[in-house]
Amino acid sequence: MATAAKKPKAAVKPKTPVKKAAVKAPTKAQAAAISKLRIRVRAYEHKVLDASVKQIMDTALRYDAEVQGPTPLPTEMKKYTVNRSSFVHKNAREQFEMRIHKRLIDILNPSPKLIEALTNLSLPSGVNIDVKMA
Repeated sequence: MATAAKKPKAAVKPKTPVKKAAVKAPTKAQAAAISKLRIRVRAYEHKVLDASVKQIMDTALRYDAEVQGPTPLPTEMKKYTVNRSSFVHKNAREQFEMRIHKRLIDILNPSPKLIEALTNLSLPSGVNIDVKMA
């Protein structure tokens, strides 16, 4: 068995530090000045949901608001299992599921005119909206 001679390790040059732009966190006064309108939209049909979200986005952009989203949230699935027969056939079962599609829209620093326009917005039935000020 022949042993291989070990090579000496090359000297590693230390990297010069790279200056990065410092990102400052907003102060408490700045954070309090930023108001956010958080809109959660829920519906059973995704096509109706997307049409409603587009209507909300168009209204927000018409009033020159800064909008974040729509962010798709996880689809909530409710599954139900029922017996097909009422008496003898215990193994015969049927499964049903309901899917609830959700979207999240954030509007930063909404104006009073925008809030009024959003409250007067006519959306299709089957669309549930939760609005929170943060």
